[in-house]
Amino acid sequence: MGVSLKKGQKVSLTKFNNNLDNILVGLGWDTAQNTGIPYDLDVEVFMLGANDKVIGDDWFVFYNKLTSPDGSVVHSGDNRTGFGEGDDETIKVQLSKVSPQVQKLVFVVTIDDAVARGHNFGQVSNAYIRIVDLSSNRELVRYNLTEYYPNVISMVVGEIYRYNNEWKFNPVGDGTADDLMGLCIRYGVRVQ
Repeated sequence: MGVSLKKGQKVSLTKFNNNLDNILVGLGWDTAQNTGIPYDLDVEVFMLGANDKVIGDDWFVFYNKLTSPDGSVVHSGDNRTGFGEGDDETIKVQLSKVSPQVQKLVFVVTIDDAVARGHNFGQVSNAYIRIVDLSSNRELVRYNLTEYYPNVISMVVGEIYRYNNEWKFNPVGDGTADDLMGLCIRYGVRVQ
């Protein structure tokens, strides 16, 4: 198991891993099973420029658009149940292929149709994000979320960002009442 981080405890991914290039970002969670309405949590990646907005509308990777325009970010696809052990959804990132315009990759977990279904992060447990070096299959870092709130329907889980020629990871763990549409607006994705 990799280094276990606390909220806001930033760490360099590449400082001591000079050849780090292909990584897997795994996210997992458990949901309440007694509501009668199944949960569908989804992972999204917003690829942001220096202004903290996407560098273009197609620089948003999610279940309906599985690959970034530069091919550096590839989503595993939608896991509609979240059942079972291990990662529920994964994102592969090739750091050397990330467009130089992209300064930050923001990893978000949303609950599909949360308001209509009466779902929120107060009914989610054991959520985490982890980063694995695919060349060695070694987990580098892990962040276990500890705060779950009933007024939260989306969670900004973590960020991978450029800093002084390094790639760093910031475990964010900030919840929001914004749904996917609200997050798209926040990060500058024009939605039709």
